[in-house]
Amino acid sequence: MSAPANSAAERDNAPADRWRTLWHKSTPYWFMSPYILIFGIFGIFPVFFMIFLSFHTWNPVAGLGSMEFVGLENYALSLTDPTLWQTLKNTILMALYSGVPQHLVALPMAYLLVQLGKRARHWLTTAYFLPYVTSTIAVSMIFFVMFSKESGIINQALTGLANGTLTGWAFGWINDLMPIGWVQENSLIRYSVSFVVFWKYVGFNIVIYTTGLATISDDLYEAAIMDGANAVQRFFYIALPLLRPFIFFGVTLTIIGNMNLFDEPYVLTRGLQQASTNGMTISNYLYRVAWEWLDMGGAAAISWILFVVIGAFTGFYFWFFGRRGLGGD
Repeated sequence: MSAPANSAAERDNAPADRWRTLWHKSTPYWFMSPYILIFGIFGIFPVFFMIFLSFHTWNPVAGLGSMEFVGLENYALSLTDPTLWQTLKNTILMALYSGVPQHLVALPMAYLLVQLGKRARHWLTTAYFLPYVTSTIAVSMIFFVMFSKESGIINQALTGLANGTLTGWAFGWINDLMPIGWVQENSLIRYSVSFVVFWKYVGFNIVIYTTGLATISDDLYEAAIMDGANAVQRFFYIALPLLRPFIFFGVTLTIIGNMNLFDEPYVLTRGLQQASTNGMTISNYLYRVAWEWLDMGGAAAISWILFVVIGAFTGFYFWFFGRRGLGGD
């Protein structure tokens, strides 16, 4: 008689056990639910809404009721817009002007810091890294003041060299160019913006390469020294080959970041009022289309065009340098 009674009790407790098991399994997800909810609202939803919006025209001031389906018209208009291609050209050129020097300077600088020893390396690496953690707006505003035509420290220093007793013979020709509009003249804007981007992010790459060099065994350097290799040879034949994964990582971040340039050109050209041709990046143009012309559909289409361009550049880099960059054959 006891066995049937136990079986009945187990059947009665089975639903409770299932609920208890389900509760225990779902508990981690309940703790994660605030993050999942926030990420879904601010991360996932905007992506799908931008896809949806790129096929519509919409003036946000008029409300959601003004949204009208236009199919691929936004993409067609954007791809035939000469301003879009000009801004894309500006973006690519500034990405090259600022990105290539970052790594050409960061690699030997990181190698030099490692050779100086741990104490000097830590202090100098921190100093080089400070511009990266400084507010981009603050950095851009400081350089905007420095680039001023009349009172900027750069023009003042060049004038001092041109009029100096000891330096006038070599720099006197600079007076014929004064005042130089570093961020006022279209022919110089790209170089000025690129220099600011270079100055801000070169320290980040120095940290990456310093970290990579610290992982290389000293035994390799000692063996090279015994074979008669000097510092330059050790850099090219030991450090550079073993840094390939770090170079691949750093260049990938540079491609993605420089193709999204917005803050530096926007601040340096005072909201693009002075950048009529060469100072506007595609991100700046996207901002103008969206928030000055209130064409959210066109801006959404431009954003996806930019996404495809960045994906194409990154994909080409992965394909061309990927296996070698990650240490493969």
